[in-house]
Amino acid sequence: MLSMRTTLASSVTSILAAPLTIFARQGSEWKQTETLAEHDKLITSIDWAPKSNRIVTSAQDRNAYVWQQSPDSQTGRMIWKPTLVLLRINRAATHVRWSPNEDKFAVASGARAIAICSFDPEGDWWVSRLLKKPIRSTVLAVDWHPNNVLLAAGSADMKARVFSAYIKDVDKRPAASVWGEKLPFNTICGEYTSPTGGWVHAVGFSPSGDVLAFASHDSSITVVYPGGPASFTIKLPSLPLLTLTWTNENSLIAAGHDFWMIQTPPNPRVAPAPALLVRLP
Repeated sequence: MLSMRTTLASSVTSILAAPLTIFARQGSEWKQTETLAEHDKLITSIDWAPKSNRIVTSAQDRNAYVWQQSPDSQTGRMIWKPTLVLLRINRAATHVRWSPNEDKFAVASGARAIAICSFDPEGDWWVSRLLKKPIRSTVLAVDWHPNNVLLAAGSADMKARVFSAYIKDVDKRPAASVWGEKLPFNTICGEYTSPTGGWVHAVGFSPSGDVLAFASHDSSITVVYPGGPASFTIKLPSLPLLTLTWTNENSLIAAGHDFWMIQTPPNPRVAPAPALLVRLP
């Protein structure tokens, strides 16, 4: 996970309980500067908040930590200090992402739940509320809507869903959108099934938040226009995709065991299928 393009956080997934390692760019090289060891099992996901300069990690030990720099009491040197997050899950944490405002984050898990975590200044710790219904299996991926309230999630129950993660003391009341108007916590704003029954590995909102894309284990990408309403599925002649990101409102890049770029239609009422499908070298 990059921060400001000059520092990098990573963990080796092939090593049990590998620490979080921080690298800094020095000239044309990346050099290790910090080793952060707190998790006692495999780190599954890392996200670095660029504005607040905080790192959140999740792991198979069912924990999440928020790492923040502060001066060492003895040397005065800036060091990374962890704060444990109260997730209240009984299975591994699988994926974590900061919200756009960086005042909360979502932790997916194998407990058929998503922990929405926010900071409690009175207790001086991060607390969570759980999104549960109607999730029926491990949650594999999450992505935040630009409004800081809606959350997309992809699961091993072959569903992509859009939830409201509204927290009264944290969020401003969101404006009405194509996903709905009244959005109390755990409202289901959309539920979509993988075309031929594959796990949903990746989800992503377009920059406007009005379009959702998800990639499934059946080697497909589905693009959903809830305001249409319409959805289009791209069946790929490749191995499954594991991640995707939008480059603008009309195109996205997805990667997995193969690598493809997909140009999505600017208007689903005009274009009945994706306009361009290109394999990158």
